[in-house]
Amino acid sequence: MHHVEIWVPDLDLARQDWGWLLGELGWQPFQDWPAGASWRLGPVYLVLERSSALTGPAHDRCAPGLNHLAFHAGSRADVDRLVAAAPGHGWSLLFPDRHPYAGGPRHYAGYLADRQGYEVELIAAPSPPIQGRWS
Repeated sequence: MHHVEIWVPDLDLARQDWGWLLGELGWQPFQDWPAGASWRLGPVYLVLERSSALTGPAHDRCAPGLNHLAFHAGSRADVDRLVAAAPGHGWSLLFPDRHPYAGGPRHYAGYLADRQGYEVELIAAPSPPIQGRWS
């Protein structure tokens, strides 16, 4: 992937919410202009933009189009730390009754939504198998 561009209705909110999360995930600020900002991780970058061509006032992750972005988030402890800190940075936990296995019994992840309804999935790296006398 080269880049992802997300059009947002409120750029200031998006900068706050996404800026915190992307920074925690190791992304670096890349570009900044009056109608947008971007962050980079390696060769890939993510753009948040308040475009003058927007045709609606809000994002609906259940409508056709983007449902969510999934990010490698490190270990299970890293996912837990991010999910715990997220509400203080504009994110809320989705599927709390099934967390952290909302994606299935072998998929450890946190599903978060920002204040504008954009969803991310923070995926923990698989735990290495335990090596020992019974392996």
